[in-house]
Amino acid sequence: MAAAFTAIGGKWKLTLLYWLAHGESHFAGLRRRAAPITAKVLAEQLRELEADELVERVVTGPVPAPVIYRLTPYGATVLPVVEGVRVWGEAHLQRTDDAATPETTMSCADMIA
Repeated sequence: MAAAFTAIGGKWKLTLLYWLAHGESHFAGLRRRAAPITAKVLAEQLRELEADELVERVVTGPVPAPVIYRLTPYGATVLPVVEGVRVWGEAHLQRTDDAATPETTMSCADMIA
């Protein structure tokens, strides 16, 4: 458990993995999707995910070229966990707040290859 929480624990890592499951993204795109994350925290979380080989950072040209982030094949192995947490979270919201689930949820099973 400790190794798993070190790699994917924290407030933002599962969210970032979720969004990257749906396609590669630039830093700004991830920041918009994961709002209200700060740029500093996003950079830290991405560096940690990259260090654990779950995400790769791809430089698209000479400096200051845009950088894209995408799941690695190893990162894709954690998607069942991400999906399980997403499904549980929706059920938890219904149970605790009697809130309606979003109409357009995307599962990690819908991952764009």
